[in-house]
Amino acid sequence: MPIYEYECVNPAPKAGENPVVIELLRSAADADKPVVDPDGKGRVFRRKLSLVTTGGQGAAASGGHVHSSSCGCGKPRGSCGM
Repeated sequence: MPIYEYECVNPAPKAGENPVVIELLRSAADADKPVVDPDGKGRVFRRKLSLVTTGGQGAAASGGHVHSSSCGCGKPRGSCGM
């Protein structure tokens, strides 16, 4: 079963705050079904687009810039500093 990420949309995060994100192991058929607030606070969660990368370095660690055998910038993997 895939792991889906859900972002709290109500209440919306205050300026400068990161939204609350939870991960759930659910079937694809249940991916968009309502999510019960795990803390019982009545918050509303909506499935968000998850960014997945391979190659040993997560997108967050690489600033969202993912290298494969060669980077889209035309340089060899890891050589562009991204």
